[in-house]
Amino acid sequence: MLDQGAAPPKLDPQRPSQFGRLMRRKPVELLVAEGGKGEGGTLKRSLSMWQLTMISIGATLGTGIFVVLGEAVPAAGPAVTLSFVIAGLTALFSALSYAELAGTIPVSGSSYSYAYATMGELVAWVCGWCLVLEYGVSVAAVAVGWGEYLNELLAGTIGWTIPAMLSAPPGDGGIFNLPALIVVLLAMVFLLGGAKESARANTIMVVVKIGALLLFCAIGIQGFKSGNYADFMPLGMAGVSAAGATLFFSYIGFDAASTAGEEAKDPQRDLPRAIMLSLVIVTTLYVLVAAVAVGARPWEGFTDSEAALAGIMKDVTGQAFWGTVLAAGAVIAIASVVLTVLYGQTRVLFAMSRDGLVPKAFSKVSPRTGTPRVNTVIVSLFCGVLAAAIPLGELANATSIGTLFAFALVNVAVIVLRRTRPEMRRTFRVPLAPLFPLVGFGFCVWMMLSLDAITWAVFGVWMAVGLVIYFGYGQRRSRLQTQGAEAAVAPSKESGQESGQESGQEK
Repeated sequence: MLDQGAAPPKLDPQRPSQFGRLMRRKPVELLVAEGGKGEGGTLKRSLSMWQLTMISIGATLGTGIFVVLGEAVPAAGPAVTLSFVIAGLTALFSALSYAELAGTIPVSGSSYSYAYATMGELVAWVCGWCLVLEYGVSVAAVAVGWGEYLNELLAGTIGWTIPAMLSAPPGDGGIFNLPALIVVLLAMVFLLGGAKESARANTIMVVVKIGALLLFCAIGIQGFKSGNYADFMPLGMAGVSAAGATLFFSYIGFDAASTAGEEAKDPQRDLPRAIMLSLVIVTTLYVLVAAVAVGARPWEGFTDSEAALAGIMKDVTGQAFWGTVLAAGAVIAIASVVLTVLYGQTRVLFAMSRDGLVPKAFSKVSPRTGTPRVNTVIVSLFCGVLAAAIPLGELANATSIGTLFAFALVNVAVIVLRRTRPEMRRTFRVPLAPLFPLVGFGFCVWMMLSLDAITWAVFGVWMAVGLVIYFGYGQRRSRLQTQGAEAAVAPSKESGQESGQESGQEK
């Protein structure tokens, strides 16, 4: 919500220079005025604070603990619990910045939209391109792990599993990961039904996954051996930070919640609350489950174990039943991550399409369901094929660096917007700014530097491809380029009037 007295910023009617076009910013008023509007329809405002919190938890809780724990423990040893704490602290400082911006600029697009309003079009494109990597690859990475737990569930119930050639990615003993493709397509079906319907399904799945993790803690603690923590940091602090960087992609959830800004009933009040509440819940559960898991199994035993928690349950109880129960919970838990992260991906592309930086097909909205149907189908098919063809480790690392880069930009965006638009009404303010945003930025950079050279090489190639697409397509078709100042200022004035009315109603 904007201040009643805030005048909409004027755009320079003269043709800007090349550098000026790269740095042109989209007025906050224009971003808000366009909220929910797509090609042929509008998104529906139907999500409550509870549902937003569940979206954030759904996109976060499960990925790092159910899937990537088996890769993070060999990197950090028992100190993986410290890795979760470091990742959580990094996420906390960035979450504070997200909460302020989500309450100030309640729109789809998340950090892409925040960057567009504060640092200009080129930075916004780079951020958006990172989000495409972050969300798209995260969906694929999580979907790969879903097949592992599905096989655990099938083995414990019917005594049959999907052959490795159809349940593992190429390079890891498989030809095509069929379960990974299936779970993405199932998520697509839910999303096509509407945001409210998808949120309801996600809420049920989140409750189930929290119950499954608490059950694991209750049983796993019975096999706890303090000796497993004797050599707490066998690989040093470098291993701890590397594991934390790998795990960080599992904190994508509150970014996913911020992409729901145009479908929330009261985004300026509810989004900041949902972001902070979900982060506290998720970090607490992550650290608790990791501590119990390492206490119940020597850290060397986690190598190449993507369904580690189910295996620990079997080891502790000596019965396959409890491992099967946990596998069932994990199947539901990971499916909810796929659903909510896929949702975030479609909304980011929706915002970029509306700005003209990617094709209009991504912003077409179904009048009946209020969802970007074409967008959802295209993204789902892409992520499904990616999940079926790429090994998990590379996916997780590529997602982490994209997430960290986007989060770093959000911390900068808070500082910039405080200086350029200090008069704007903020429903949440980062404490001790600019100190906390700078600390969040520093944490993100530190964890990025902890990732290996291959991950940086992949990131560099991805950025190069993105810049080619921007200069070859996005820059020339940007709405700020094609429609000019008049098209931007008019909606801004309209938005300012509406905002003034809303402010008056609140008073």
